Amino acid sequence: MPSTTDSLVSEILGLFPMGLYLMTAAHDTQRAGMLVHSVQRCCDSPALLCVAARKGHAIDPLIRDSRSFAIGIVSAEDKIISRRFSFDETTVSTIIEPIADDPFEAIPTKTLVTGSPMLTRCPIWFDCEVSRRIDLESNYELFVGRVLAVMHHGERIDIDQEPIEDNE
Repeated sequence: MPSTTDSLVSEILGLFPMGLYLMTAAHDTQRAGMLVHSVQRCCDSPALLCVAARKGHAIDPLIRDSRSFAIGIVSAEDKIISRRFSFDETTVSTIIEPIADDPFEAIPTKTLVTGSPMLTRCPIWFDCEVSRRIDLESNYELFVGRVLAVMHHGERIDIDQEPIEDNE
C-alpha cells in the first residue's frame, strides 16, 4: 500500500511536463511503435532528445538493431494512435513477443533518414540516431537520440551537425 510520502512524491513529480508521443523504429521488414510520455530536449548543439521508454516492448530489438528511432508528437484527441500503439504499463514482461501484426497498416507513413516510420497524422516528428541507451535498473530505460531530421507539418528539415565523438 502506498504511503503518504509516496503519494506526495508522485504528486510533486507530476509537476514535470509530460505529453503523448509515439516512438517508432524499423529494422529489415519489421516496424513497431509504442506510446511514451516522457521526452525531453537534452541540448541544442548537437540536437539531442532523451526518451524514457518502458522495457519489454517489441520495439526494443528494432531500436537495438537499427540504432535509430523516431519520436512523433501525438494530439491528445487522436484516438486511433492511442488505441493502435498503447502498451499496458502495468504488465511486466521479460520476454519480448515477436511482432504479429504491423500496427502501421492502413495508416499513411513517411520516412526520413533512419527509415523509422512516421505517421503523417502527427504534426511533428524527430528522426533520431541512438547516441546512448541507459539501463535505469528499473522497468524503464533511457534513449538519447541525436536528431538527424525533423518533419514539421509534412515538410522535411535536415539537421546539419558536427559528428559526436564516441567516448565508450
